[in-house]
Amino acid sequence: MIRIAICDDEAPTRVYLASLIRAQDCPCEVVEYASAGDCLADHRGIDLLFLDIELNTTGPDGMALARQIREGNSAAQPVIIFVTGYERYVFDAFDVGAFQYLLKPVNEEKFAQVFARAVEQIEAGRVQPQLSHALTLQSAGTSRTVPLDSIYYIESSNHKVVLRLKDGEFSCYAKIRDLEAELGDQFCRVHKGYLVNLAYVEGYSKTELTLTSGEKLLISKYKYQDFVKAYLRFVKRGAGL
Repeated sequence: MIRIAICDDEAPTRVYLASLIRAQDCPCEVVEYASAGDCLADHRGIDLLFLDIELNTTGPDGMALARQIREGNSAAQPVIIFVTGYERYVFDAFDVGAFQYLLKPVNEEKFAQVFARAVEQIEAGRVQPQLSHALTLQSAGTSRTVPLDSIYYIESSNHKVVLRLKDGEFSCYAKIRDLEAELGDQFCRVHKGYLVNLAYVEGYSKTELTLTSGEKLLISKYKYQDFVKAYLRFVKRGAGL
């Protein structure tokens, strides 16, 4: 069961989107909110959020709501799809990790395509596939092989690298730039001291990102654009785009 929320100040739009959702072949629960405040006040978990940007109500607009969600400490954040009548916000949508951007009036065929891809991403996140690749490192005369899916991020520290793992940490003498070249597209250098596994990025702002572990890491202003591009490519590849 997928929990879906619609946040839009216009009742007819909420009704229309709800009808499109229920027309899809997907077991789901749909809740509706007329304002950002109503959405924030409901602490039930949401898997997928259809969000208007210009909410003509008191309180935050849709973009501000998305930022609050991304900056929150929730262990699982929703896939966000903006539904708006304005194209000018498309680049701002990327800044809050939006999955897609639908223009009003929403085309039914386009909606079905985007909805299907969003559901695939949600389901893939619930059952994290085992990655086949691993990293082999030398430390104190011994060799250790670390599966990539066990690494949240790698930190550079005093001529060493520290691998922050699901089950602890592991350090060895190595250069983070060498690991960056070896690990490829699944990892991204977001700061001179951090190499992050994109599979565990839960959300981000212009200054920091949040991992699924709840930990927050700084993003260098010089790395931000490259990170956004790398993350969007990674997400699209995972969604089969």
